[in-house]
Amino acid sequence: MGMKAKVALGAVVGVVVIGAVSANGGGDDGKASGGDKGSSASANRDSGTDAGKGSGSDAAEKKVAFEGDGDFQVGSDIKPGTYRTTGNTDDMCYWERAKDASGEVDSLLANDNVSGTSYVTVQATDKIFKSSGCNDWEAVDPKAEGGSPATKMAGDGGMFRVGVDIAPGTYKSTGNTDDMCYWERAKDAEHSLDSIIANNNVSGSAVVTISASDAYFKTSGCQDWKKTS
Repeated sequence: MGMKAKVALGAVVGVVVIGAVSANGGGDDGKASGGDKGSSASANRDSGTDAGKGSGSDAAEKKVAFEGDGDFQVGSDIKPGTYRTTGNTDDMCYWERAKDASGEVDSLLANDNVSGTSYVTVQATDKIFKSSGCNDWEAVDPKAEGGSPATKMAGDGGMFRVGVDIAPGTYKSTGNTDDMCYWERAKDAEHSLDSIIANNNVSGSAVVTISASDAYFKTSGCQDWKKTS
């Protein structure tokens, strides 16, 4: 597996977005394991269930859409839609949406290096979806409602669906160092700059209010989050 260079349009180091520096701070500093499984969302959390515990119906409905390694042509190899990969570690999962198969930087629509969970919406106008070092991708319904959204989440858990994986509200993460904690509120899973509602890199304590109208919350390199109100 070759070197993965992040040129993420939605998370480029040094780009100022909504008054904050957008960077996918994926370092090991400040990592903490998921806490109370009864109310915590983690990288292995299935939607609408406790952390790392999928219900029987959930397990039966989960279907692998495509593998985590390969280049896939949109429309023939994979269908447009929203996909999820879970259980990835150490930012070794890399994905990329591209407008052609040239492999040039100009062909990039969006990309990311992932720890934990990632959701990606592949558009019908995309030509290529690349995935390297990721766990298998499964198709998800972005409009599906969850059962019991969590009020805690792993600080390096990746992306969480608001109202499905986690409950909306105000969350706090403490003990972060060296601006390695990155959080992002997003309106969709396209990972463009327009997808970002707000984001920040944090040292010390981080407090963020996740709105019920937000689609996703992304967290990388942070200490665990707990809902305070």
